[in-house]
Amino acid sequence: MPPHNNGPTMAAARLEREYKPKKLPCSSASTMLARNGLAAVQVKPRPMPTRAPATQNKAGWLANAINANVQAQPTAVATVVAWAPTRGIDRVEVRVEGSWMTFVPRSGSPGAGFVFYPGGRVDARAYAPLAHEIAAQGFLVVIVRIPLNLAVFNPNAAEAVLATYPEVQGWVVGGHSLGGAMAASFARQNLSQVEGLILLASYPASSADLSATDLAVLSIYATQDGLASVDKIRAAQTLLPASTQWVAIEGGNHAQFGWYGEQPGDGVATLSRSEQHRQTLAAILKFLESVQSR
Repeated sequence: MPPHNNGPTMAAARLEREYKPKKLPCSSASTMLARNGLAAVQVKPRPMPTRAPATQNKAGWLANAINANVQAQPTAVATVVAWAPTRGIDRVEVRVEGSWMTFVPRSGSPGAGFVFYPGGRVDARAYAPLAHEIAAQGFLVVIVRIPLNLAVFNPNAAEAVLATYPEVQGWVVGGHSLGGAMAASFARQNLSQVEGLILLASYPASSADLSATDLAVLSIYATQDGLASVDKIRAAQTLLPASTQWVAIEGGNHAQFGWYGEQPGDGVATLSRSEQHRQTLAAILKFLESVQSR
């Protein structure tokens, strides 16, 4: 995640340099997900436009590319492993409609909801296993899908979700990397509607300073993360409330917060993706339970 993102232009430029996940071989992905009780199929990566000229506004170029549906050489969007849960099926209803992936507990009415913003240039489906397991514990989870997989183009994506589910009393927003930064921005602008923020390998931009708020915040980071490094996480502490809960995943890295491939510049994890997933899930559930009980 780029530090202190103050606008789409800076974010787009940094993402071109930093967010380039590699293709994840189907066989490796299948094995990886099977260990976590999930089945896998390969999803074809989307092509992206060629690089913008150095003199052109890159944020504007990317927006125009979306509108024009420009498709050139295949590049950096993560090849994601789509999923079909092999456990807990009876506890969660999955709806894929429009720009949302919604995970609804089948029993009872969820007292808290979680809107998740995917990481930069990572297909939203990479976070489906995490969302499914959270929903299986009784929480409504909505993953917002944003054009070109760049949350910077719609930081207010959670707004429509909150309006669609007025029966949910406590809302938490969050995300991975760039997605977390955009979730923080939304939370800063909507403090009366949001009770919590979850950051995975992420931190807010200086324009979304939350330090003077009473927002409940959970920050989960990994010690081997080469992108949202421990130093960057520590440097951004002053932008978060003093009550922020910090969870360090020893040996984890950036890419293993989702179910996709490696990323250039990331560190080498010393624990499995399944174990990082388990620790992340446990911390998120504990936090959501605390929000629900407030």
